[in-house]
Amino acid sequence: MDGAVSRLVGQQLNALGPLFTFFTQSPWARHKSEPDACDFAFGNPHDPGVPGFAEALRTWSEPRNKDWFAYKDSEPAAQETVAASLRERTGVAYQLEDVAMTNGAFAGLAVALKTVADPGDEVIYSIPPWFFYEAIVAGVGAVPVRIAVRPGTFDLDLDAITTAITPRTRAIIVNSPNNPTGRIYDADQLRALGEILTQASARNGRPIYLVSDESYCRIVYDGRACPSPTAFYPCSFLIYTYGKTLLTPGQRLGYVAISPQMPDRETVRNAVIVAQFMTGYAFPNALMQYALADFEPLSIDVGRLQKRRDRVVTSLQEAGYETVKPEGTFYVLTRSPEPDDTAFTERLAAREVYVLPGSLFDLPGWFRISLTASDQMFERGLPVFAEVYRAVAAERHSDSLAAV
Repeated sequence: MDGAVSRLVGQQLNALGPLFTFFTQSPWARHKSEPDACDFAFGNPHDPGVPGFAEALRTWSEPRNKDWFAYKDSEPAAQETVAASLRERTGVAYQLEDVAMTNGAFAGLAVALKTVADPGDEVIYSIPPWFFYEAIVAGVGAVPVRIAVRPGTFDLDLDAITTAITPRTRAIIVNSPNNPTGRIYDADQLRALGEILTQASARNGRPIYLVSDESYCRIVYDGRACPSPTAFYPCSFLIYTYGKTLLTPGQRLGYVAISPQMPDRETVRNAVIVAQFMTGYAFPNALMQYALADFEPLSIDVGRLQKRRDRVVTSLQEAGYETVKPEGTFYVLTRSPEPDDTAFTERLAAREVYVLPGSLFDLPGWFRISLTASDQMFERGLPVFAEVYRAVAAERHSDSLAAV
């Protein structure tokens, strides 16, 4: 194995190591399926599916022609459904040809970065991030550049982003609503970011691409607006997955949408298609594409999620926790009452309550709770959070007395 390949493999292993361990060896991995487990670790469904989803699959599973289950890339009907949805949601004149269907946002992110980034290029993203960004960046041979969000507000740190841009910067990933903080970036900071990228691209003599991860753009609370970062900068890719809106993460369906203002638009469209083949045929299966027009209007009950968010935040705060009230996404970010977030989450796991340690997404001392758990899990789990918090507080008090 030569040096370049060895470095790439090392980057990928470093990026995935702790998360892989959590997926395969943690208490959650060993006990998540037990009857009394309260699984708040990931955005998986624990309630009956969205009405209409299974019916759509049944309807479109019946072959209509001899090529129904043949090799497919992006189906034009699915592309037009997406383009029409984007025109309505963003006010931007997306066309069918601007849309590349993918098997989820994970693939969409990889395709977008493979399209624009060469080995050694730098890709900026904010931390805390979705935990796979580093691995995806490393997977295309690029160099991840992490920029912490502003403490307290969790907004983009535009000054730090400006400072981090170098001649090697090729892309920046922006995730709004943000997983794990739940923050929605407003139009003012997105407009300012667009200006920063425009000036830096001119200075570098080549474009810096904005890769906008909008997986949760329809999971927003309190009637908030969720502006697309792509509306403020022409060299943009919009990444989306239906797995969040439909709460069907195992049914892989998403897309990459190329901004209609993209320079060299036709060339970029072709490069995206090539990247989809090179990424391992990153197209969704035919059945999911056929059913997309039926999926498009469907959604999980966001109002119910908002009520659950309010209940969880109130309950945790009353127990003594510091929480971040999310503006969108499935998640409530919560500070651990002891510095070692992994140790604290293992305390919860001993009581059959499973959460994601913040150390897995560059935020040690915190943990993330998923709102997609069932009501029964919250009924059992919320008292456990309070009891474990009191136990930690009692230990601290005992230690302070012993120190005296």
